[in-house]
Amino acid sequence: MKINKLIALLLCIGLFQTLAAQTDQEEVKINNFAASVLVQTNGISTIPNLSLGKPAFTFDLKVGRKLSFEPQFRFALTGKPWAIVFWWRYNAVSTNKFRLDLSTNYSFSYKTITVTTVGETRELIRTTRYLVGAAAPEYFVNKYFSLGAYIFYSHGIEKFITRNTIMLSFRPSLSNIPIAKDITARFNPEIYHLSMDDKEGVFFNARLSINRNNFPFSLSALLNKPVKSNIPSEYDLLWNVGLSYTFSNKYIKAR
Repeated sequence: MKINKLIALLLCIGLFQTLAAQTDQEEVKINNFAASVLVQTNGISTIPNLSLGKPAFTFDLKVGRKLSFEPQFRFALTGKPWAIVFWWRYNAVSTNKFRLDLSTNYSFSYKTITVTTVGETRELIRTTRYLVGAAAPEYFVNKYFSLGAYIFYSHGIEKFITRNTIMLSFRPSLSNIPIAKDITARFNPEIYHLSMDDKEGVFFNARLSINRNNFPFSLSALLNKPVKSNIPSEYDLLWNVGLSYTFSNKYIKAR
């Protein structure tokens, strides 16, 4: 019950702070609102022990402009919670050639565990909490190719989980790849080094998405594979395919 109240409070604070940060100048400022639903055959996380390993769906929201509030809700298809993440993102630099996003989040991760008490075995959903900070610089070579990096730090609040996670990632990106009339693809390979307390590893991650112009549905595929790692994980090669629906709109603040 306390967690539900905290989640509701974080949602309210995030929405209020984001809208308040979009200051009015002399002209009317236009804010953005977007939402997407993704259904995928396998819930995958770049942090191995946070992968679901089962069919899942995620619901993402975004509100704001230069500063945005982006809560994410992730569930197994059975309805069991997987993770809830409250992202705040700030676009620090944005030019034709370079972009820098700074972000932080407070997140909850859920895992089903088996507990035996007085000869009785039952399943419980254990909640763990994390505080995260991240930076994502990206240099645009042209409209088809960019080079990016991702620096990520996560602190586990509970003492029985990984306390310090650091990820350093190299992210080239190929976008606007023509496939057919009004249909394009985007390919995002990624190589990253992950450090989790005294364990570490190198991983390869790749995402392919196919979109049609002015059409809300898109297809995607994701693959994640450890190259060399001593980080304990239930999974080795992880992959999925997904279907997403995206809605976006713009609004102005009423005077």
